Amino acid sequence: MSTTITPVRPSGAAQRPTLSPEDWTRAATEVLVDQGIDHVRVDVLAGQLRVTRGSFYWHFRDREALLRSVLQTWREQATIQLTERLEKAHEDPREQLKDVLSLPFRGRAATRAARIELAIRAWARRDEMARFAVEEADGARIGYIAQIFSALGFSMKEARHRAFLLYTYVLGESVMPNLSRMHGTDRTALIEQLLVQPLRLPTGSGARSGPLGDDA
Repeated sequence: MSTTITPVRPSGAAQRPTLSPEDWTRAATEVLVDQGIDHVRVDVLAGQLRVTRGSFYWHFRDREALLRSVLQTWREQATIQLTERLEKAHEDPREQLKDVLSLPFRGRAATRAARIELAIRAWARRDEMARFAVEEADGARIGYIAQIFSALGFSMKEARHRAFLLYTYVLGESVMPNLSRMHGTDRTALIEQLLVQPLRLPTGSGARSGPLGDDA
């Protein structure tokens, strides 16, 4: 007759939780979106995830480390990975431009991205770490769009101006979804047409604007 002996963990020994750092980061992001940064606290998240506060410290040293993870994840998903997908989708810069213009109209994914964007920008008005992350994201995104305009033949200086205009348009469409549903396709076509056309500035303005202008 054989007897199976089940090992007993010593009393008080810690057990590794099943939650991952990504789980905590996603939960923190949801609370940020729904309730604001002041509610992104370890006790709130532990309650929602139905674990003890101690589980949190398997993955993060403190709340600030979690907040850095939220910002880093947003940076990876909303800037780096997105830009890579847009670059790989088309070699033609005009098609890349169309893809950028289409971003606010991509259904639930666009709606969720916009909600996170708004929450992080609200946070950035009060917090230096978040502000730096937003400024970095804005710079990287405008830089990518400027490369598209440069590939279309505009000087880098003008490409950056046009990229800024396009970027602010896309942000506006993203954060005003109700208005975006009204004639959004027509607006997008008009914006594209306006931004790819060369401009002729008055004589004596100091620069000639357009593809391959004097400041190229």
